[in-house]
Amino acid sequence: MDTRPSLPGRIIAILHSFPRRSLAAVLLFVALAGVVGGPVAGALDSDGGFAPADSDSTLALERLEEATGVQPTAGVLLLVDTPAGDASGVDEAVATLAAMDGMASAVPAGTAEDGSTALVAGTLDASAEEEAVAGEVLDEFAGVEGVTVGGPAVSGLQMGEQVEADLSRAELMALPILVLLSILVFGGRAALLPLMVGVTTVLGTFLTLAGINQLYGLSVFALNLVIGLGLGLAIDYTLFLVSRYREELALQGPTAGAARTTMATAGRTVVYSAATVAVALATLTLFPLGFLRSMGLAGAAVAVVAAAAALVIAPAAFGLWGSKLARRRRDGAAAEGRWYRFSHAVMRRPGAIAAATAAVMVVLAAPAVQAEFTPVDGSVIPEGLSSRTVGDALVEQYAGDGATPVTIAVSSTDDAAVAGLADAASDLPGVVADARVADLGDDVWQVDLAVAGDPAGADAQQVVDDVRLLAEDAGVDALVTGPAAEFTDQLQAIGDTLPLAIAVLVALTMLVLWLMTGSVVLPVKAVLMNLLTVGVSLGAIVFVYQAGRFTDLLGYTPNGGIELSNFLIAAAVVFALSTDYGVFLLGRIKESRDAGLSEREAIATGLGRTGGIVTAAAILLAVAIGAFSTSEITFMQQIGIATAIGVLVDAFVVRSLLVPSLMAMMGKWNWWSPMWLRRVHDRIRLSEGAPERGDDDEDRGRPVPAPELAGV
Repeated sequence: MDTRPSLPGRIIAILHSFPRRSLAAVLLFVALAGVVGGPVAGALDSDGGFAPADSDSTLALERLEEATGVQPTAGVLLLVDTPAGDASGVDEAVATLAAMDGMASAVPAGTAEDGSTALVAGTLDASAEEEAVAGEVLDEFAGVEGVTVGGPAVSGLQMGEQVEADLSRAELMALPILVLLSILVFGGRAALLPLMVGVTTVLGTFLTLAGINQLYGLSVFALNLVIGLGLGLAIDYTLFLVSRYREELALQGPTAGAARTTMATAGRTVVYSAATVAVALATLTLFPLGFLRSMGLAGAAVAVVAAAAALVIAPAAFGLWGSKLARRRRDGAAAEGRWYRFSHAVMRRPGAIAAATAAVMVVLAAPAVQAEFTPVDGSVIPEGLSSRTVGDALVEQYAGDGATPVTIAVSSTDDAAVAGLADAASDLPGVVADARVADLGDDVWQVDLAVAGDPAGADAQQVVDDVRLLAEDAGVDALVTGPAAEFTDQLQAIGDTLPLAIAVLVALTMLVLWLMTGSVVLPVKAVLMNLLTVGVSLGAIVFVYQAGRFTDLLGYTPNGGIELSNFLIAAAVVFALSTDYGVFLLGRIKESRDAGLSEREAIATGLGRTGGIVTAAAILLAVAIGAFSTSEITFMQQIGIATAIGVLVDAFVVRSLLVPSLMAMMGKWNWWSPMWLRRVHDRIRLSEGAPERGDDDEDRGRPVPAPELAGV
């Protein structure tokens, strides 16, 4: 029989035996990641990604740009003051803008209803780098009094810059709080571990994203998720490992065996946790939208990197500091602690507590089913930015001049068919003027429709649907684009993909939990409880943002709904983190049960060991990712708030009340699995088992009492 340690065991032994060299290697990696991956923010896309690449709206733009060599709608808009009707500044602005590199043309585009300003519309070359042109335009007119720069290209640039500013501000706000809380929770030099793992995680993920970006263009908004989730998971995983190591120190002392047992138990839990988080967020890549795919790739990457960083740094730190990481127990074994007693109190009336808790969560989740979905529009841009000023002026004073709400790209050799489509489209409800038809050559035509109201509103969306039906009935090859068409395509793509994404999310999550527990019942319960947590967190942002509550406190402009992509991202992140905490709790319950405790005693002991840890982890993670509620980009605010609410509800309500009450009601049936499936599971041998210790350990196989966390 081969008694040699496994490859992970040998790696752990090396890290523990040569801690200074191991940590020096980590430091070298962090430096490399900072140099190569640090500048990734400037290389990511700051606009687009909200419509599928193969959608009608996207293909229409490509058709028009290929035919003309220019973008079909204005990318830069100048708002020029015209005091007392003096329009002399307009001609100068037109000439200056038209002469700039990347600009195909610049023309006057109307006068405000009150005559106070005039609009200049600049069209970019199709091959132009939008952000570069927008930056040059902003620089050119920075010192020109009476000219405000806006338009889609400028909005994209300013939103990207705002994201970077938000990241810096969130870091400055969150880090001091996280450091203070880490000192209180971890105590002593152990408080350095989450900082070390967090920095390694964030920079390591930046390096990973820099590589991915070479193959697939990522959205700059993914950086918010990387920093918030990276710091949060780093703290979670470090806390799990340190708390278990302290238990082993009490039994084995500062030995390699203590580190080995820690990594074989808590370390394995971290692996399962990272797998569930990565799986949940990776399902976002199934949607054919660049924004969602970017978030999915970034989220999956940060989970894997966080686990790898924790599993490398922790054993090295254990070898370096050993007994210095121990904490004196103040209140005895955790089995006699507050969480142990609380869990027994819950299990005395499990049915009533489970029913009451679930009912309250359903009520809190109810607003989520009433969500109204709206596109990303000018309201997400902070009011202090020039592009927001121009966008507001378009709505208030220009009735949407400067950008055509609905554009049709027609490919046809039949002039009469094109004219017929244009005439029919002009008569559609919501169209306020005759269609403008332009022959672009090569049998490509551009038909522009002016639509009343919001360019992406209900009227414009109806016009898009009607035009597409008209083209289909007439047999004309017509592709529709514009804000309303992009939003319609986004809804269609998400609706078509959502059933598959949900099925994959549930199936993979249940697979990971089955591999961990061997049960088919516990994964089902975990998914159902996660859905309740997700519902509560989404219900909160619908309650606040859709109804326009707390606008002064949060600093946002309500638009009557929630952006759908953001809604899905928040759901995926909350689902992932709920599973994360569930994995840690179930691992300890299973370990206690495998060691011979009764069902209820195993539940109470597992919650006693993990209650304080999960609570502390949730608070720290809520601070880490909740700091992005300070973002001035509305949909990034929503992700931060939804996630903070989700992790706190999961830790304080689900893991404290629902899990022990439901598991107490189910008893031994928690662990039920068909015999054939159990044989498959035993053959795979990936389940969490009782910790193995040295031959001289008289406590082999017994549940290990865990010291309580100070301040938790």
